[in-house]
Amino acid sequence: MTLNATDRRIVQILQGGLPLVPAPYARVASDLVIPEGELLARLQAMKDCGVIRRIAAAPNHYKLGMIANGMTVWDVDDASLTTLGVQIGSLAYVTHCYERPRALPDWPYNLFAMVHGTSREAVAEKRAEITEILGEALKSCDILYSTRILKKTGLRLKNRG
Repeated sequence: MTLNATDRRIVQILQGGLPLVPAPYARVASDLVIPEGELLARLQAMKDCGVIRRIAAAPNHYKLGMIANGMTVWDVDDASLTTLGVQIGSLAYVTHCYERPRALPDWPYNLFAMVHGTSREAVAEKRAEITEILGEALKSCDILYSTRILKKTGLRLKNRG
């Protein structure tokens, strides 16, 4: 897909994030002087062809009071992995949940879930809840606490040339 001038303006406006208003797409469409439906259709077209991978919130958890953030890692029975991953990923306090290949013998974990809390104790309580959900499929686990925020950026146009 080749981006036209309108598509480039959409990306440029969205680089700063969606406006924090009740109808953010309507506001962006108004700023662009195009109908909201056209904006949504253009975004979907850019997503469909891979220009945009996804549109999602990228909050700063520290500013939200979530100062203890831990990547919980789990060695789960492969036969149960998909079902359990869906359950863990649907928990309100889990923002990322995905399967990764094990790197044996040093790294036996195949399920990862990012857990956020206001303290390490709160994260440990959430980890205990996940442990119960995983039940007998769980072989081992660990938690890796964040020490800093990694680079987070929104939508950006790549320079080509």
